Amino acid sequence: MKNHITRRAALAALTSAAAVALPGLSFAQADRPVKFILPNATGSGVDAITRAAAPALGKALGTNVVVENQSGASGVIGLQALAKNPPDGFTLSVVSNNVVIFPSVIKNLPFDMPGDFTPVAVVGSTPMVLVVNPQKVTATNSREFIAALKAKPDGYNFGSGGNGTILHLAGEMFLDEANAKARHIPYKGVGPMVTDLLGGQIDFGVVALPSVAQHIKSGALRAIGMCADKRTQAAPDIPTFIEQGLTGYNMEAWFAVIGPKGMSAAQVKKVHDAVAAAFNDATVKETMAKQGNTISVSSTEQAQKAFRSELARYAALVKKAGIEPQ
Repeated sequence: MKNHITRRAALAALTSAAAVALPGLSFAQADRPVKFILPNATGSGVDAITRAAAPALGKALGTNVVVENQSGASGVIGLQALAKNPPDGFTLSVVSNNVVIFPSVIKNLPFDMPGDFTPVAVVGSTPMVLVVNPQKVTATNSREFIAALKAKPDGYNFGSGGNGTILHLAGEMFLDEANAKARHIPYKGVGPMVTDLLGGQIDFGVVALPSVAQHIKSGALRAIGMCADKRTQAAPDIPTFIEQGLTGYNMEAWFAVIGPKGMSAAQVKKVHDAVAAAFNDATVKETMAKQGNTISVSSTEQAQKAFRSELARYAALVKKAGIEPQ
């Protein structure tokens, strides 16, 4: 009997210790990995960010982190998969602002955004850049590029990670501001789009800087301009379009951590604290700076407000660009 009580006491002590280390989780659950379902293909900015932060996220969460790409249908497939998971904190996602554009561009969306999800934190923003295939486009700056587009209406095409994505909208908004035309070619993810851009199957595209920085450096792609309101330290030689005279063109991509609908306050706090810790990790901070990302982790309350306000903002931009829901 004495040994039985001792074993029970030891198990209770271990369980209590695990509960302190992992609030809201049972001792048995501590061995489960946390899975991040990404509605983006490999090679995307969100993919690069999540994989860079995964080790620090795992350390902060006290378990392994698994990154799983479920791209397709512009990201809808991955978001559906996330929404179907239990809200236990073990299935999460890092998403771009694609998710607040979808309701304005996709008919019969199979979920409510953000109602079917739990926004945990807006983590930061990543710079976007318009790049061209130098074998297909001779222009080296905004003025020359716009002149080339106007000289051949619909003679050029641009790619995106899919209909209704931030990259699609950014391309359409550029054309709207430039008063020019080009054909849109949607892809099933950023990776395939960049591959075809490198191969010359498409002429240009707006992409997250981390996705193409190496190709710009090698000369395989040429940067025409940054889409933000100021230059990025990660690529200080690339001027903004605002600098080059396109004063109304300012598009940004932000990224956030979300979970399924119904996560408890304790689970949300645990994930939020882990995200804040991971993106404050020295190695992660260095990688984010090299990629050009600006990190500013919001509170959960700020994230939930941001999702609502961004839905309205992008609805107005979609209407301005004349993009019809599909």
